[in-house]
Amino acid sequence: MDSSMCRGNTTGRLIAALAAAVLAWPALAQTPKPDWRKIGNAALDLSLPAVATGPIERIWYSEDGERLYARAAADRTFVTRDMEAWAPVPRELAGPLPAVDAVAAVLPEAGARVRGIRTIPTRAYAIGRFVYRSDDGGAHWASLTNFKGVSILGDGLRDLAVSPRDADEIVVATVSGVWRSLDGGQSWTGMNQDLPNLPVWRILGTPANGRGLRLSVRVLESSGAFEWQPGEKLAWRPVQDADFDRDRQLRTAWTATLGATITAVASSGDYDYAGSSDGRLWVSADRGRSWTQGPDQFAAPVEAIFVDSRNPHLALAALGGRFASAPATARAPHLLRTINAGGFWDDLTANLPDVPAYGVVADRATGAVYVAGERGVFMAFEDLAGAGSPAQWSSLADGLPSARATDVRLDAAGNQLYAAFEGYGVYGASAPHRVRSPRLVSAADLSDRAAAPGALLTVVGANVRSARAGAINTPVLARSDAKSEIQIPFEARGSMLSLALDAAGGPLTFGVPLQAAAPAIFVDSEGAPMVLDADNGVLLDPMRPARSNARIQILATGLGAVKPEWTTGLPAPVENPPAVVAPVRALLDRVPVEVTRATLAPGYVGFYLIEIQVPKLVNYGPAELYLEVNGQASNRVRIYVEP
Repeated sequence: MDSSMCRGNTTGRLIAALAAAVLAWPALAQTPKPDWRKIGNAALDLSLPAVATGPIERIWYSEDGERLYARAAADRTFVTRDMEAWAPVPRELAGPLPAVDAVAAVLPEAGARVRGIRTIPTRAYAIGRFVYRSDDGGAHWASLTNFKGVSILGDGLRDLAVSPRDADEIVVATVSGVWRSLDGGQSWTGMNQDLPNLPVWRILGTPANGRGLRLSVRVLESSGAFEWQPGEKLAWRPVQDADFDRDRQLRTAWTATLGATITAVASSGDYDYAGSSDGRLWVSADRGRSWTQGPDQFAAPVEAIFVDSRNPHLALAALGGRFASAPATARAPHLLRTINAGGFWDDLTANLPDVPAYGVVADRATGAVYVAGERGVFMAFEDLAGAGSPAQWSSLADGLPSARATDVRLDAAGNQLYAAFEGYGVYGASAPHRVRSPRLVSAADLSDRAAAPGALLTVVGANVRSARAGAINTPVLARSDAKSEIQIPFEARGSMLSLALDAAGGPLTFGVPLQAAAPAIFVDSEGAPMVLDADNGVLLDPMRPARSNARIQILATGLGAVKPEWTTGLPAPVENPPAVVAPVRALLDRVPVEVTRATLAPGYVGFYLIEIQVPKLVNYGPAELYLEVNGQASNRVRIYVEP
């Protein structure tokens, strides 16, 4: 092997692991039973002393001090015994809440609550806007969390507890989680890394072109957009998100226009949809200039609206729980369908649990509909072209938390399904409906992309036994009931390629554009690129950034012909692997950088290895990286660079 291309066995083993991971995007059986995977964790980066999470209302120790309990919203209670790992616990097993208030001669601020200590009568703590300590029975107080008028633990302090075993060990509950001090409040650490209390609400965007999965978070009165950046290890980080800002602006504007509290909005083309907290639905066919109210008012709030991007007459609405004041005869469905832009709404609730629904998404081509609600995620194949009878719903709960599902979303290609769960965060899986409508996508990022000689493609939703590209046999490299991997023959020619597949479910044919090159950088299921340090084979991510003047290696596919010519389906040689014929450009933040090598990846089929030189002078932080071959650009990925 050329040592400048692939440094020893370590790099080779890592490439092997990455190749296996990429070609093993989560599979599923013929029945709708996704293989769910966790995306990110339940921690937020709020620029506090440690990672944060959602609001905690009460905090207390067991009488012997061996356990610490935390109570979050919706009466969810957690316990930790080692002060690191948290586990849910039924409220009745958490024991009674202790008495919390004591008396002090002087309060450190108006309304502050005091916690006395039986074993040290002169010691007391208090909580208000800040945390305070007194060592003279409350006559004088020192602030423990005030830094230039700002609380170092953030705003919204809710509760404080002192360990029965050590008066210097205190914990504080805030709107951003649990904070602990072992030295009487002189220093603080977070206890939120493994606390499943993320207040996730909406999934704003799925991983694509250098962006990670994005979501909105509800923290009491406020909310924001956060991203699990590709390769992230610590927490969801705040970002500006245009879709989130637009949604919030529309709800505010249409609340004023329609005279009702608008809780859900959706748009497609000239059509806008709005739903309110009192169960009404409106549609505008002229981008919000005029509105038509639906014929019914339902006895439940409208929580979410899905509108088809290609047919704005088709929309679905998810409704929450029945109003307590609603008469028993009032209609309180949980899922509605319109196929005529709100002229009438059909009830698709059928056998859905009679509990609130919070999110809905659909794939019009297959009729697949996914609903997120109080009892998890459900799926049905509905008639989305006509007013057919409601279908029966199936639970997709296997492998998911037993918690409220707040949203559900498909990626742009409809190949990946994502679900948000209150407290736990986001889970992703191959979309179960794809078995009814197989798709041909790039193996690098599961996107719709032209083919190129030598490229790897994935057939999502089909177990392919054999394949032909025109008159040429096409190797099937891996297959399962959920997907199969094929390599386009190096000898393929023309502008359109006809693929004939013999699949377990019957023959399939695809016509796919063929280009001399269709580059794509491999990414994992969270959008993290397969980019390595050329010297040590370490996979780069936000914790291990690329260095200035270093060489990095990119795993890609679709770079086209190589020299000397190579046999399709045969692993590239370890020594002197064939080089890419076409000139390869690499751009870092849209600035060309030196490409030192571009070959087939040694020992692997359909993978290309591109080595680039990072400039001596670089900006600190995230940078956009992509390739250009024969004028065709790859997907954009995000890498992290340090001088």
